[in-house]
Amino acid sequence: MNTVRVSLKPIRRSKLRLFAGKRYFICKRYWQWLTRPGRQARTRSQENLPHSAMAHATPLLRSLRNVDMQMQINKITNLRLAIAKLDGLILRSGEAFSYWRNIGKPTRRKGYLDGMVLHYGGFHSGVGGGLCQLSNLIYWMTLHTPLTITERHRHSYDVFPDEQRTQPFGSGATCSYNYLDLQLRNPTEHSYQLRLWLDDTHLHGEWRCSGQQLYSYEVYESDHRISLEPWGGYIRSNQISRRVFTMSGELAMDEEVTGNYALMMYSPLLQG
Repeated sequence: MNTVRVSLKPIRRSKLRLFAGKRYFICKRYWQWLTRPGRQARTRSQENLPHSAMAHATPLLRSLRNVDMQMQINKITNLRLAIAKLDGLILRSGEAFSYWRNIGKPTRRKGYLDGMVLHYGGFHSGVGGGLCQLSNLIYWMTLHTPLTITERHRHSYDVFPDEQRTQPFGSGATCSYNYLDLQLRNPTEHSYQLRLWLDDTHLHGEWRCSGQQLYSYEVYESDHRISLEPWGGYIRSNQISRRVFTMSGELAMDEEVTGNYALMMYSPLLQG
């Protein structure tokens, strides 16, 4: 596939416009929840479904340039609170999953702390910061199942170099309450269960299933490019695809998942 070139030249907007725009989309999402509830996954169980469909783990702490480590330490508390709302969730046949409808709004009253929030190519401290690590994990695991991703938002900025990156660029899902959501649907005849937990060093996740999966999945990137734009910035792009294999190892399908485009906020020659 040929990557379509897009212009990501930053557009400067006033603080008032940014605030008003965010409030508009938040209210629009609340209205959608009221008028289009759908069949939402609500049941949780601490008894594991019998089959493991996909498991993955990501490190809790990374050494990031100019980032106060306390924000990452606070992130662990935020992750623990969000996990308490999601762990054990059962996604039955025909049901939908919404990241934010299940977690709710992160607030200080609920115990959420200030963590790192990415914002228009930079970062700042914000209540509930760091929950993108959890949405990234769920999205990555879901790509290795037959569950359908009905809403996912890519990161528009590539803020940090690839130090300790173990997944392809653009294979995550950014989140912001409540208008940047991660939503899934279960089109299969089986039930899926989301298990999440923390240990001393990693965030762990697993999709479990009531029946054995008929396929395995390999997610990969292609057409990875870094281009210097006429206005002086660098754009990073790629294509995320996946190969679907039968249990006997035969290739059943090779399908495109999504294209990614992000404005790089560091020099492409910068290491670490």
